[in-house]
Amino acid sequence: MPSPLLKRSLVDQALEQLRERIARGQWAVGERLPTEPELALELGISRNTVREAVRVLAFTGLIEVRQGDGSYLRGRADPSDALKAMSGCTLDQARETRRIIEVEAIMLACARRTPEDLAALRAALARSGKHYHSDLDSYIACDMVFHQRLVDAARNPMLSQLYRYFSQVVADSLRLTLHPQQREQATFDLHIDMVDAVEARDSAAAARLCRELIDSGADH
Repeated sequence: MPSPLLKRSLVDQALEQLRERIARGQWAVGERLPTEPELALELGISRNTVREAVRVLAFTGLIEVRQGDGSYLRGRADPSDALKAMSGCTLDQARETRRIIEVEAIMLACARRTPEDLAALRAALARSGKHYHSDLDSYIACDMVFHQRLVDAARNPMLSQLYRYFSQVVADSLRLTLHPQQREQATFDLHIDMVDAVEARDSAAAARLCRELIDSGADH
């Protein structure tokens, strides 16, 4: 029986070969991939290794596994590549990306938000407010929920999913920029003002407040 390290290495090799074939267009988007035995024969590896590699690609969203039907190619861009890029970005790059996503999202939210969105935002804000002057990790966790709710209020599923990938970068940047104990109340109050602007459908004020919050460097 191969060691876990060896098995992992074989799976990594299988992933590399499959991603290479996907990138060069061996299969069209929406096309059914060869069966596991066929892939094992083509790649020169075991069916178990192929199965593990397919599970990884399904998890990242590159392929879709349909029970009893096979595996289908969903796209050519591997989300894991984006996650790797995000994990290596600088604080300035994270801030620039936040402006692009969050400022646009809050302006859309002003036009599209529902009463349910406002209720979810107020509830998330109340939870994060309880932790703002106490435990940093608890506050960041609650604050991430607030900002996800804000992006969700834009009613754009693609934007929401993109922010879910990006939110870990935001959380990591907050751990580096927020003071462990002392935090300015005025910074938190910007969150309240942002929700008020969304409720009033004032996109100009919402965008201005969002930029101020991101550029403050003290919070989010």
